[in-house]
Amino acid sequence: MSEKPKTFGDDDVEIISRHLAHDGFLSIEHIQLRHRLFSGEWSEVFKRELQLKDPAVGVLLFDPALDRILFVRQFRIGMLGEQGSSWPLEIVAGMVDHGEPPEQVALRESQEESNCVPTELISICEYYNSPGGSNEKITLFCGRIDSSNAGGVFGLMDEHEDIEVQLLSYDDAMAMLEDGQIDNAMSIIALQWLRLHRQELLDRWI
Repeated sequence: MSEKPKTFGDDDVEIISRHLAHDGFLSIEHIQLRHRLFSGEWSEVFKRELQLKDPAVGVLLFDPALDRILFVRQFRIGMLGEQGSSWPLEIVAGMVDHGEPPEQVALRESQEESNCVPTELISICEYYNSPGGSNEKITLFCGRIDSSNAGGVFGLMDEHEDIEVQLLSYDDAMAMLEDGQIDNAMSIIALQWLRLHRQELLDRWI
């Protein structure tokens, strides 16, 4: 019989000090802490930097009638200098305003980024984007859309957004996923979910 995995809680972490080291487009905290080890002893005190980010929501916009997916493209600083383009194909996404329900964020961001609002939302999952250095938590949805008139360039000018809508067939999107042309975590997770649940969606939405 295998041993039951050890569980940990807030009492197993001691924060020695924490302070805001940078507050700009990104906010960074410096934290000194120690935590309980699997042996039951305490670790030495060590330092970490934590990137503070509000929760985010992503929504995979899927048209079941035309069997295609709406993606968006915009400049991404994190891909600057990498091979390929700094304008990746992504699903619609945005940050949660304080107290805003994730479903409302999905609808708002779909309108702002693509001018195409889903008529139904299905929960995909929640996950932490990079817990080794950030507290960002992502909530993903799949949204039903009619993409027959979709297209154009959208976004909020005061947020320096310049966002192009791009429509791909399901097969083309999966081919781009397979060969690495779609290379951001949120889109990969959403598309892999769609691959598993596409027939259920078609049965439900058509």
